[in-house]
Amino acid sequence: MSKRQFNPLDPVVIEYAYRQGFFPMPHPTTQEVLWFDPNPRTIIPLDGLHVSRSLEKSMRKRGYQTTWDQAFDAVVRGCASRKETWINQEFMNMYHEMFVRGVAHSVEVWKSGELVGGVFGLHFNGVFNGESMFSTATDASKVALVELVRILNVARVQLFEVQFMTSHLASLGAIEVPALDYHKTLDEALKVVVSWPDFNARSPQT
Repeated sequence: MSKRQFNPLDPVVIEYAYRQGFFPMPHPTTQEVLWFDPNPRTIIPLDGLHVSRSLEKSMRKRGYQTTWDQAFDAVVRGCASRKETWINQEFMNMYHEMFVRGVAHSVEVWKSGELVGGVFGLHFNGVFNGESMFSTATDASKVALVELVRILNVARVQLFEVQFMTSHLASLGAIEVPALDYHKTLDEALKVVVSWPDFNARSPQT
């Protein structure tokens, strides 16, 4: 009888890895799954999101609507639809399975009925691991992030991790922390039992 082949993207493996502070990405050439625990680590303080006046004006002016967990797979596809992306089909399948299990969540941004932006990630107790975001309209990904932070605060999530620093994230208040500090915060946040809010019955909000 043949042995069962180890699948690094099995949901059980994924949850264990994230709880230890690791996250996967495929090798750009071989597609082999690699594990990362960067130092420093990037987080967005849930009381420190920076919403500029220009972004506030843009949010009011453009009339975007937001929903939650209503088009998860479409958000993942949007994040993967770039010339260079680490989200291959195997990762899309894994994220879909995590969504079915109630572990993965998304925020969608709509304009006139069209999906124009979004963000998604994985939720484990008091921790939310942001995976990726996309935008096809001005500031739509920022709108998604602002809404996500609002949801995380409603849920009383303790830690919002976003992997690597980018100029986009820095402009929104993301900070880098030493890996040791991140792991201590992670361990404490995982002890906090946090249920994801049930927004499905609510109407989209502007």
